[in-house]
Amino acid sequence: MGKTKRGKGTKIMAVTDRKGLPIAIHMASASPHEVTLVEKTLARKFTQGTPIRLIGDRAYDSDPLDQRLKERGIDLIAPHRSNRRREKTQDGRILRRYKHRWKVERLNSWLQQFRRIVTRYEYYADHFFAFIQLACMIILLRNYF
Repeated sequence: MGKTKRGKGTKIMAVTDRKGLPIAIHMASASPHEVTLVEKTLARKFTQGTPIRLIGDRAYDSDPLDQRLKERGIDLIAPHRSNRRREKTQDGRILRRYKHRWKVERLNSWLQQFRRIVTRYEYYADHFFAFIQLACMIILLRNYF
């Protein structure tokens, strides 16, 4: 099967708590934009409560996404894109929390320590996602015990 039929890769979306431990993990094709995957990622969370704030990079600057998350009681903190045409919705006070985004990057680096996740050897997406979940369980167990 050619690459155009299979896709160009796999995108792993993660939501972390304030310590950088995984709360929700979602895997999708590399083609869709992150804005379309945010709600699917939040639907796959494995904790009881919903996060109060969601910190994302410039790719998450979307007014429709911001409205949908506000309806669920979640504040989206993302810096505005440089080519934004509408008026700005976030001021500097809200964006001060953006400096905590490194905790998500730390989770990404913890996941990259697992060789099975760095390179996708599995043909089936379910098998690969099982290894991602296993890696998240190991990360959680390392930090709690």
